Amino acid sequence: MKHKFNFTPGWWGVLPSLTLLAIFVLYPLLQVLQISSLKWDGVVAGEGIGFGNYLRLFGDADLGRSLITTLTLAAFVLPIFVTLAATIAIELEGTRFERVIKAILFLPGLWTIGASAIGWYTLYAPDYGIIATITNGAVALPWGDQGWAALTLVGAFTIWQNIGYAVLVVSAGLKGIPQETLEAARVDGANENQVRWKIVIPLLRPSLTFLAVIGGLYALQSYTAVYLLTRGGPFGSTRVLGYFLYETAFEKFEFGYGAALSMCALLLAFTFAALQARALRGSEQ
Repeated sequence: MKHKFNFTPGWWGVLPSLTLLAIFVLYPLLQVLQISSLKWDGVVAGEGIGFGNYLRLFGDADLGRSLITTLTLAAFVLPIFVTLAATIAIELEGTRFERVIKAILFLPGLWTIGASAIGWYTLYAPDYGIIATITNGAVALPWGDQGWAALTLVGAFTIWQNIGYAVLVVSAGLKGIPQETLEAARVDGANENQVRWKIVIPLLRPSLTFLAVIGGLYALQSYTAVYLLTRGGPFGSTRVLGYFLYETAFEKFEFGYGAALSMCALLLAFTFAALQARALRGSEQ
């Protein structure tokens, strides 16, 4: 049986959004896909090499190191990001200064990353930063020449920039927990720690799962923080996937290979999104 497609008024309502999506998302994506099949420096005409750039991905040791760096950053950021957001939100719930503290925590997310990076340079520069000057270098983080310190700096900056949003997500989950359930547990003899670990945390599982996946996406999108703070150094220790892509395309002028790297990053982002959808479905069952 054939079904005739009716262009109802509802479809007319979404047509502007679909048009913008096609112009600013679908068309550029197709352009990147086309460029990824070329050997092109951005000046002379590109040479078609088919899947050559994609085959190169599997033998690129620098790409492997950037992926390991990205995963290391994610492994550092995720536990702290989720745990800190949950702890702050639970401790602030119902307190007198809850709204004020949440507003302060959310402020870094409103500032531009450039302004934030300047502030962090002023505070944490190992040679001339305010903290190093005040403490005579005793508590300075040596991120100028130590790889672990530079990666720690980028991770801390990422957490600081986004913790306010994470606290709001957990707080929204807390507001959805029926108070009758908590009071019933207390009447039955449960102490506050038991209420928190046996009732509150399990009911917050959807929110915490969402934050875990979002934190992974923050690690994938950490190019800006790396560019402004460390430029991939020292010795490539903070060269995450996004910064490696930037170096390939805009410093080495390998636009075809850079486009293939973009498709690789997009695939990773879609993988995280699929894991998010699956985890959220599982947490709601």
